[in-house]
Amino acid sequence: MNSRNLITQLTPPAVLSGYRKLRRRMRGEKDASFTGDFASWDDARAASTGYDADAILERTRAALAEVRDGRAAYERDSVLFDEIEYSWPLAAGLLRAAALEGGRLDVLDFGGSLGSTYFQNRALLRGLPSVRWNIVEQPKHVAVGKAEFESDELRFFGSIEECLAESDPNVVVLGSVLQYLEDPRDKMLEIARLPVGHVVIDRTPFWEGERDRLVVQQVASYIYDATYPCWLLSRSRFERTIAEAGFARLAEFPAIDVIAGPVPISYRGMLLDRKRGGALASATDTGTGGTP
Repeated sequence: MNSRNLITQLTPPAVLSGYRKLRRRMRGEKDASFTGDFASWDDARAASTGYDADAILERTRAALAEVRDGRAAYERDSVLFDEIEYSWPLAAGLLRAAALEGGRLDVLDFGGSLGSTYFQNRALLRGLPSVRWNIVEQPKHVAVGKAEFESDELRFFGSIEECLAESDPNVVVLGSVLQYLEDPRDKMLEIARLPVGHVVIDRTPFWEGERDRLVVQQVASYIYDATYPCWLLSRSRFERTIAEAGFARLAEFPAIDVIAGPVPISYRGMLLDRKRGGALASATDTGTGGTP
């Protein structure tokens, strides 16, 4: 291990984050931020450039190709890193889901890009007897994924229905995705109706207001130049959706993101299990819920 990697490992994450932020500011780069309080999704979208820009997809494709081919360790939001920054609670949720089904892990990764979370965790999953990772994404991502990243373990689909026609997932992953959907609550209730027992949520912004707040997110300039609509989810409403969907929260954990906004925000993750006899419970025993 070189001295740079050793220093990185020994330095507390908060100190590293502060140092990186200071260095970017000295270079004149802008941090990510949230602005506004929009009345509708259409209003917020009109004030945004959008997430489906070709430049974003191309940058993500190039970065993940480096990870896929072993020339980089880890990618997050199209940025490459020398060392993998694991979300250990997320990894624990995946391994727990597999353990409860005899080592079988079949993931439905909704909004999973070109495999960011799969490549982040693939080394931890190698000891499992059965691994399949299904990504449901936008059409352009699916086309690139199928052409350049698909394998026996990693598959790409344009809808949840297409995924279920070919696979039998036992865990849903929602990593940094709920806040970018027009109707997060509707999507959570749809997922709750699936025959899936476990849901892992990560990198999702919450605030303490009674309603979900719709803002526009400015991406940090060192990543790429883009803005898009984003929900700051009301924690109390989200808790009610979880209960309505028939899920129980097994654990909650802090996520890696820190973004300034018009109100205090906390990025969180959750492990959710389907409750016995829950409102939307299926034959399996575990799952999740959300809200806009």
